[in-house]
Amino acid sequence: MEERTPLLEVKDLKQHFKVNKKYSVKAVDGISFVIYPGETYGLVGESGSGKSTTGRSIIRLYEPTSGTITFEGVDISGKLSQHQVKHLRTKMQMIFQDPMACLNPRKKVIDIIAEGLDIHHLCKDEKEREEKVYKILELVGLSHEHAMRYPHQFSGGQRQRIGIARALIMDPELIIADEAISALDVSIQAQVVNLMKEIQKQTNTAYLFIAHDLSMVKYISDRIGVLHLGHLVETGTTEEIFNNPIHPYTKSLLSAIPHANPHVEKKRIALAYDYATSGIDYNLGTQHYLGGEHYVLATDEELEAWSKKAEI
Repeated sequence: MEERTPLLEVKDLKQHFKVNKKYSVKAVDGISFVIYPGETYGLVGESGSGKSTTGRSIIRLYEPTSGTITFEGVDISGKLSQHQVKHLRTKMQMIFQDPMACLNPRKKVIDIIAEGLDIHHLCKDEKEREEKVYKILELVGLSHEHAMRYPHQFSGGQRQRIGIARALIMDPELIIADEAISALDVSIQAQVVNLMKEIQKQTNTAYLFIAHDLSMVKYISDRIGVLHLGHLVETGTTEEIFNNPIHPYTKSLLSAIPHANPHVEKKRIALAYDYATSGIDYNLGTQHYLGGEHYVLATDEELEAWSKKAEI
């Protein structure tokens, strides 16, 4: 297999927040992963596991405590020059969780979507700006007349489409979708995810898809990283994670997915996992290679014990 060049490379990223003089919260505690051009990397885990913090640190809404983030061969983890800021703000975009909270209620849709173009002076004149906005509205399944309306005149799904359009108009290489569908109805979620897949085919944009809904992550992702308490406990292709989960936390997440077949659902056993009583210490574990693209965070003894369980 040819060596692919990663679009984004995160190495030993730590994001700690100081609460007071003696105590800080270790939201993200030394995680490493890569994203390749045109692929979707799903980051899953329960609430408070550090998923959104990871996304925000990568796009530099937070100043990373330590570690390196390399985007398109440029280190963006230290102090950024003006040129680096411009590169980052045009080539990496974010879709936020709450579609209403992240759209300015006083602005018309055309101005919300074109905000990035205006800031970075990417249009010659008003006509080009208008054309770009109309083209992107069409791409996300909205019409030209929607451009002159305000956010409160739209449904949740349509607002999220506006958020996607605002990210796409910059023609980014990477889009960080932070729980982009969790605030929507299930039927609308499917529409938005299908739209994102369709857009990816056309534009070859890479996604960092942050979510806690595993079935949706399975549907959209090429590779998955399972995050717990700021540690990446298991990572691999979608097939590897779903068909051969090794870490007890991954197993507990997968066992919680309801099954469509009622006979199978009746027999489903949801596994409980409590880090405090499990005897596992993430700080002692190292990344073990299991073949393919599959890695798990464990000590040698833990890996041996878990592998034996997996074989049974």
